[in-house]
Order: sequence, then structure tokens, then C-alpha cells
Amino acid sequence: MDETSEGDAGPEAGAGREVQAAEVEISGGRLRLRASVRVTPAGLLAIGALVSGILLSTTALVWASTGVARRHPLATRLRPR
Repeated sequence: MDETSEGDAGPEAGAGREVQAAEVEISGGRLRLRASVRVTPAGLLAIGALVSGILLSTTALVWASTGVARRHPLATRLRPR
């Protein structure tokens, strides 16, 4: 099954729509796992944008949660006993 050419004719049929594919199989004892993925270049860009968004939001959360330590260094040294 070829998903790169959607009925287009000519030498440039499917240009820019190459499908990347990967498959992995892991087995140990009685457990056997198999996974496969097929993605287009546009899908890779979307995945990259999602991962970037997650990393940037995590950075913002860490920055906001450590704000007290940056503004009031003494407050972080005081520990309840």
C-alpha cells in the first residue's frame, strides 16, 4: 500500500508527502510488545510544535513556582522545625 501518491500523475507525484515509518518489537519472558508508526513531514512538524509547547509550559511553571525563592532568599532559608 503506497500512501505517498494519491492518484497524482507525473514525475512529481507524491513530492513532499514522503511517509516516514518505524517499527519496534520488544519481548521478554511471556511479554511481547510491538509498536509501529507512520508519519508525514507535516506530522513531524506538528509533533515538534507540541513537544516545544510542553517544554515551554514546563519552564513557565518552574519559573512561577520558584518565584518566592528569587524574590525572598531569606524565606527559603527559614524552615519550620
